[in-house]
Amino acid sequence: MTVAPGAGLPSTLIPDLVLLDAVELSWSIRRREVSCVEVMRAYLDHIDRFNPQVNAIVSRAEEGDLLAQARERDAQLDRGEPVGWMHGFPIAVKDLSDAAGFPTTKGSPLLAEHRAEADERHVRRMRDAGAIVVGKTNVPEFGLGSHTFNPVFGTTTNPYDPSRSAGGSSGGAAAALAMRMLPVADGSDFMGSLRNPAGWNNVVSLRPGFGRVPAEGFLSEPSVPGPMGRTVRDIAMLLSTMAGPDPRAPLSIEQDPERFTGDLKHDFTGARIGWIGDFGGYLPFDPGVLELCSTASEALREIGCTVEPVRTRLPTEQMWETFLLWRRWRTGPNLAAAHADPATRALLKPEAVYEVEGYLELTVDDITRALDGRDRWYAAVSALFDDYDYLLAPSAQVFPFDAGLRWPNRVGGREMDTYHRWMETVAPWTLSGHPVATVPVGFGADDLPMGVQLIGPNHAEWPLLKLACAYEAVTDWVHRVLPPALR
Repeated sequence: MTVAPGAGLPSTLIPDLVLLDAVELSWSIRRREVSCVEVMRAYLDHIDRFNPQVNAIVSRAEEGDLLAQARERDAQLDRGEPVGWMHGFPIAVKDLSDAAGFPTTKGSPLLAEHRAEADERHVRRMRDAGAIVVGKTNVPEFGLGSHTFNPVFGTTTNPYDPSRSAGGSSGGAAAALAMRMLPVADGSDFMGSLRNPAGWNNVVSLRPGFGRVPAEGFLSEPSVPGPMGRTVRDIAMLLSTMAGPDPRAPLSIEQDPERFTGDLKHDFTGARIGWIGDFGGYLPFDPGVLELCSTASEALREIGCTVEPVRTRLPTEQMWETFLLWRRWRTGPNLAAAHADPATRALLKPEAVYEVEGYLELTVDDITRALDGRDRWYAAVSALFDDYDYLLAPSAQVFPFDAGLRWPNRVGGREMDTYHRWMETVAPWTLSGHPVATVPVGFGADDLPMGVQLIGPNHAEWPLLKLACAYEAVTDWVHRVLPPALR
């Protein structure tokens, strides 16, 4: 897409405060150029005005309570007691995660009355950094499917075309960021839930590797929390808040998260990038998607990288079968009790029933195959980093589709055999656990956004963020093209 002169300029009716990137907002608050109360009022007014267009933020807190919290944040500054870099920030927590005092519905009528008593770990860390929770961000029911709709709150639509999907499951978070209703947002990702929405809403995200953001248990879960924002610097700062070891999380990485607050500038001259594309014809794409995503190579070459197609044949068919096993194994137990009762089963979406029924058929041999298959896939992907420093792949196989559909059942002329097959481009990196940054790559023929995945070696979030920052410096799609309602 060619950007028309002035196409990205914000309307003079949009308050300057909500247009500030998160790091800029943080400095403005610290320097007392603006009060926390002014920030809260500006964001709440902006949410009131634009949220009805996209339905991204749900379960709003009372305005009076939020302003009281903002006044306390100002009092802390008066006393010389800044809490952290998010001091006074309004945030909305993804409705799959607990925030004390707020509902955690997960988009299901079965949980519509559930209210969290405590914060999830990463939410607690954001509050400890000074953030004020104003509400939740909308999700698909139980986070299943990369399209944000549910019977509790309805559908979240795309800021660039409200007739289209915002993606999912962090669709509410991404749409809120694009509409400048939040400075930064948390998300989570099992099957592209941080990546597809970022690409479809012209924002940025990071799916961290296993252990970077701590979680309980001795198993590297395919689902991980991660940051979303409007700049790479913003998501690096949010990662510095969400990440860091925890004694209750045995697999958490013992590394100081302060490193993510450092200088992102880096010379990438000679860096080797492997273009994955469609895995040699394995993945179908709708017209224009692959061609647009491949243009990321031009920006990467501009910053000094070499980009070439990956010729190595990978066992992608086995990867998909292994992914399905993990999906059923880790999703099914959470829904099995509801599925067992006919009354509550009737309230589950078909995609949830599909996952539970697959889970109930699993055998011990299936679990063994899932573990072995994941080991083999990790080894295959890791071997690519002998030849390349980073990998490049599309973040979706279709452009944002009609928000009235459940999911695309046909992609590139090929029938999809599951509700999530159309997002297979993200599954390889979930299964391998390598960190993935998603950055905008521009707009298609219908002026709809798209993104690409930058995949780094294991535990390489910091150099990966530096690469994303260098790419952003020569593209800057987030600031160049605002949603039409904000122009």
